[in-house]
This record gives sequence, C-alpha cells and structure tokens, in this order.
Amino acid sequence: MRRSYSERELALPETDPIGAFKIWLKEASEVPSIVEANAMVLSTLGSEEIISSRTVLLKDVTEAGFTFFTNYNSRKAQALELNSQVSLLFPWYPIERQVIVQGYASKVSAEESDAYFQSRPWSSQIGAWASQQSAPLANREELENRFKGAAEKWPEGSKVPTPPHWGGYLVTPFTIEFWQGRYSRLHDRIRFERSQNSGEISCDWNANRYYP
Repeated sequence: MRRSYSERELALPETDPIGAFKIWLKEASEVPSIVEANAMVLSTLGSEEIISSRTVLLKDVTEAGFTFFTNYNSRKAQALELNSQVSLLFPWYPIERQVIVQGYASKVSAEESDAYFQSRPWSSQIGAWASQQSAPLANREELENRFKGAAEKWPEGSKVPTPPHWGGYLVTPFTIEFWQGRYSRLHDRIRFERSQNSGEISCDWNANRYYP
C-alpha cells in the first residue's frame, strides 16, 4: 500500500513552535476528514516498564504547554506518578502532517480542573462519576447502572460536583517535532528543542532539521 505525497514545503518560524502548532491545529480542524484535530496519542511508561499508548483530547495549548484531563486513578495517571515523561502524537494523516511532543506532565490546579469540569456537558460529567477508569468491569450493564445511579443523584440541570479523582495535566514540552510528508519520501522534519533539556518555560528553543 503506497501513496504519493504532496509538494507542500515545511516552513515554520524558528523560535515559536507553540505558535506554529496552533496554526497547524487550526488548519487541521478545518479539514472535514479529520474528525477531531485535537485528538492525540499519549504514551507513558509505567511500573511494568512497558510503554502504554492511548488517545486523549487536547483541551488547551499555551506557552506553558499542552493540557488534557482524565481520571487520576486511571492507568495513565498511575504511570505518570512513577514517570512524568510523556510523548504526544498528533497524526493528521489527510494533510500528510504529524507533530510529536516530548515533555513532562504535572497536575494542574484543582481550580483549573473544576473550571473545565463545570464547562463539560452534563452527560460527560455524569460519565466521569460512573467510570472507574482502567478498573476491571464485569459487564456493560454494571457501567450502565453506575451511570444511571449518578444521573439520579445529579439530575440534568443540577450542578454536578467535580470528582476528587478527576482533573487535568499540563505537559511542559522539551521537544516539539513537525513532520510534513513530501514527494519521493523526502519528507520534511523540523524539531524544536529547549536550549536546556529541562522543559522550563523560560528556556529558549532551538530549531534543527533532520533527515526523514
């Protein structure tokens, strides 16, 4: 299975990878065949020394980094307690692009988590209470019953409190790599790296081009 790639060049600002990412995210979001442009593959390393990957949704991107939300009892959160280093992959196949972010994840404040939780649809709020994410589940009925019980406790229209086991993570990047598919497999790769591999916001970025 082979396909020919386009002639599109990779032109990015040399000092602002976050700004470049925002431009690419916006362009990806305008492509009808990309269902959720903010979907990203999050990879972690847990206690078994086995890399685990799953898709989560990016909810915010600032100069500080990339934010997502999850259950703090989940497998990913347990892995992050042991090793905060993560990889994020944004696979925008229809436009022959991908972005890979490496960074360190840390919990956001309870206030930030609560503010986002209260902005979610009621059904998503109830789902956060119903799901014991990553725990064994006997059958589908058990999950449906837990959802029903939470819905009865907090009917639609009422305020649903933020679960104590739910919140956000900020991924502070130390590398951001942009990949653009090009003809003859001569793809473009530009990787932005912190001048110090600490992931601190104050550090400057260096841009380097790599062989595909």
